[in-house]
Amino acid sequence: MRLVQVLIPQGSRESVLESLDRQGIDYAVFEEVGRGEFEAMVQFPVPPSGVETVIEELTTAGVRDDSYTIVLPTETVVSQRLSALKERFPGLRISREELHARAEDLAPANSTFFSFLILSTVIAATGLLLDSAATIIGAMVVAPLMGPAVSASVGAILADRRMASRGAVLQVTGLAAAIATAALLGVILQQTILIPPGVDIQAIPQVAERTSPNVLSLFLALGSGIAGAISIMRGSGSTLVGVAIAVALVPPAATSGLGLAFGLPAVAVAGAVLVVVNLLAINLSALILFYLSGFTPLDADEREGVRASVVSRAAVLGVAIAVLSLVLAGVTYASFQTASFEQQTQAELQRQFDEADIEGVELVSVTVDYRPIDYLLGNQPRVDVLVGIPRDLQAPPDLAQRFDDQLTEGLNRDVVVRVGFVEAQVSDDAATRSSLGRPAPARPFPVRSSEGGA
Repeated sequence: MRLVQVLIPQGSRESVLESLDRQGIDYAVFEEVGRGEFEAMVQFPVPPSGVETVIEELTTAGVRDDSYTIVLPTETVVSQRLSALKERFPGLRISREELHARAEDLAPANSTFFSFLILSTVIAATGLLLDSAATIIGAMVVAPLMGPAVSASVGAILADRRMASRGAVLQVTGLAAAIATAALLGVILQQTILIPPGVDIQAIPQVAERTSPNVLSLFLALGSGIAGAISIMRGSGSTLVGVAIAVALVPPAATSGLGLAFGLPAVAVAGAVLVVVNLLAINLSALILFYLSGFTPLDADEREGVRASVVSRAAVLGVAIAVLSLVLAGVTYASFQTASFEQQTQAELQRQFDEADIEGVELVSVTVDYRPIDYLLGNQPRVDVLVGIPRDLQAPPDLAQRFDDQLTEGLNRDVVVRVGFVEAQVSDDAATRSSLGRPAPARPFPVRSSEGGA
């Protein structure tokens, strides 16, 4: 429930009270003893979904924009008459006035916004380098990105151009600052002993996750934007939703900055693409949800213009997302192909060993080094095979080339194969062999290797 307080301008008392009577609103009237521009104050309870309708009627009755209308949330309202009000004003959507006020509150001052965003980026970049998901999530609590994302859409829907432009500018400049901060931090850390020399950040799982974005990334961004809009309209869970929005934006921005710092343009571009796609998706989903919820400008003359503006804005965002999604689709397809190749390679080699059935020879492991970027660039997969053989058995010198030829023929793809041999002894302990289901290798000796290539 909401408690609405309205100062009634001079000469409008009768029309205002008649309007409330027509709407079946219970109210209390107090005499106004201020400067004389108002003759009374009226206050009344109303469900959140009814605030907008009631205020529109009061505006028609003479409550001008330069008057005072205060909407207060209530903790508890006890009355048997509430059921009639709730039936008259069903739903949970707040008024456009409350929506505008909440959006303004969520967009902090510039100094506060950039301070928190830079701190969040520093923490997120540290979490990426440490491969710590907990640290990254902690950084998202600090990130203030929900406010600009929501206020840009609210400003567009309510025809508040200042709010819309400020929200958009804060998002763009904030994420650019996040990339620059992560790049500067990466450069500084490389000059210290905190990062080992020659470290490959692409091998860090948390970084690799942001450098191989796929179409599924859109679901996080779209879901975050919708959740942000719902949380504002319903007034619940905005802090946690802000974390979800930040997760979609800050870690990829930090990844892009680290890519610049470590001289890895592919990492920088992949992170930046993910940032842009997520940013557009968050804004598009929030904009559409606010529009479908029925929010319109207070001035009826601007409603047609806003409708056309929202449609054109949504179309531009949608086209931009569709274009960038081609990149995500390419990465998704490449990820599928590399994963399928790895699975097929392991199955093919295991089949060959099973068919050979050489006593004492064991396929220890198969490792495939084949990333989506390798598939997109046409690089050959690298297959590392580790074979356990008895000490008294001579390792075939051409095994790597034989594996290479068989994989190339079976999978229709050129590969580079490297085979390592682990000299091992197998005991005659029948119980041990039975429990393992295969010969048990003894302590491994130095590895010998051979390579083959197409």
